Amino acid sequence: MPKKIPERMCVACRSMKAKKDLLRLVRTPDGQLIIDASGKKSGRGAYICREEACINKARKSRAIERALKVKVEEPLWQELQTALAPGRGAEP
Repeated sequence: MPKKIPERMCVACRSMKAKKDLLRLVRTPDGQLIIDASGKKSGRGAYICREEACINKARKSRAIERALKVKVEEPLWQELQTALAPGRGAEP
């Protein structure tokens, strides 16, 4: 019997994808919003595709802010754009 691959939904495009193919954003217990490269940090999490279109859509629709109930500041948006660059950022 093949091993089940965990899937999560992107907050922007609402498509189901393998957990390892998505970026996890976490609101930590102290209220900070960070990118979780390991996928194991404690706190409320939301997932987003590693595509510029999804990041732009999430920014426009404020999907991350609604999912995590926290304001997303400009430095995090820039960090998300950096994470898309090959070989840099929050790649696992």
